[in-house]
Amino acid sequence: MKTFPLTIAKVDEALFRGDAASMIVPGVEGEMTILAEHTPLISPLKKGAITVRTPEGTELFFEANGGMLEVSRGLVTVLL
Repeated sequence: MKTFPLTIAKVDEALFRGDAASMIVPGVEGEMTILAEHTPLISPLKKGAITVRTPEGTELFFEANGGMLEVSRGLVTVLL
């Protein structure tokens, strides 16, 4: 499975920085699954769980209380 570089950060700290195989985020229009080579987008996030699957198959969970998602040039950034 292809991977993509992912950063999940708060203003004062990086919560995750590394490669991911997939990510599920709580968009305001509903859950979105992000995979490698996803179409570029910017989207607000609502309160909910973020699930990251690593290339090794491990699932990591983060809590969002809102925020922004950006997918651009193969890079994925989540600001919480």
